[in-house]
Amino acid sequence: MLAVHFGAGNIGRGFIGLLLTQANYETIFVDVNAAIVDEINKRGEYKVVLAEEKSETVMVKNVSAINSIADPEKVVEAISKADIITTAVGPNILTIISELIAKGLSERAKINKQALNLIACENMVGGSSLLKEKVYSHISDDKHELFDELYGFPNAAVDRIVPNQVNEDPLEVSVEPYYEWVVEESTFIGSVPQIDGVTYVQDLKPYIERKLFTVNTGHAVPAYVGNQLGYNTIYEAMHDEQVQEIIKGALAESGEAVIQTYGFDPEEHQAYIEKIISRFKNPYISDEVTRVARGPIRKLGANDRLIRPASMYMEVTGGKEPVYLAKTIAAALKFENEKDEEAVKLQKMITEQGIETTLQEISGLEAEHPLVKVILKEI
Repeated sequence: MLAVHFGAGNIGRGFIGLLLTQANYETIFVDVNAAIVDEINKRGEYKVVLAEEKSETVMVKNVSAINSIADPEKVVEAISKADIITTAVGPNILTIISELIAKGLSERAKINKQALNLIACENMVGGSSLLKEKVYSHISDDKHELFDELYGFPNAAVDRIVPNQVNEDPLEVSVEPYYEWVVEESTFIGSVPQIDGVTYVQDLKPYIERKLFTVNTGHAVPAYVGNQLGYNTIYEAMHDEQVQEIIKGALAESGEAVIQTYGFDPEEHQAYIEKIISRFKNPYISDEVTRVARGPIRKLGANDRLIRPASMYMEVTGGKEPVYLAKTIAAALKFENEKDEEAVKLQKMITEQGIETTLQEISGLEAEHPLVKVILKEI
């Protein structure tokens, strides 16, 4: 079986590539990093180290790679033969790779009528749906029906902390032991692949929002609040009493939102919250606060990890103020990092038009929305 995976970065190698290989796929990575591509092809294997006391090492074998800039025709050929396609490139890069994928799928349709599913394993809601939209924008209307018959784009929710790292071995990657990969089964075309570690569900939205509003919301607290308090790493920030108070409060608020919206069991969800908080305290994962906090404009978007659970909380509780989520949003609005393009843009917007107007513009909140007042009060 052949898997084509776009993105040979740490998440691609340390999470998706690992599980594909363990499911007995021959995995071809597609990337633009010539050094990584060459090294994968030279060795045909790499190490994944679990970030825990035992530091267990797993060898990932039967892998190769293609440089999509130098050899796009090889990517098209690989797509023609693939049994599954996955991505871990970042939400913004899906648009960039969609044209090459569209070309590959078009060529495949001429010679291979076997159904194929493409799963975008990105840190976003509806990644595969976005990929489908972008792929279809590169094909003529008369091909849409054929693509609908042959190609599925099941959405997925993925969760594994892969910290920023520099290793002597350029292919080695350290990841936390915990992971979750949930895929929407109902949108597959043809047979569903058997991959150990993947959970298939009929309706993905509850699981995506549970993950986004617990893991990503939780991670935002030590990132943005920790940054305001002068901490350099998530691990350091998580041992601050103020950060602990805010993360527990914020996840209680977001938890109430998802419990009441989707019917999750309160006790099970509380256990999930505690598991997430314990992961952020892992001493073997030293992630920089600035890396986790990067991209504040996207993360303050209407449907993302901070604004959406805060507004949901107000809806399901009849207008109660999400105090701790608001504290985190306020810290996000104050995030400064000259190396982060979005952070620079955010502070420029605030300087030029004020914090209230900026908040409304990037969050999609109307001026009269009660959440705006709650956030401004915390600022």
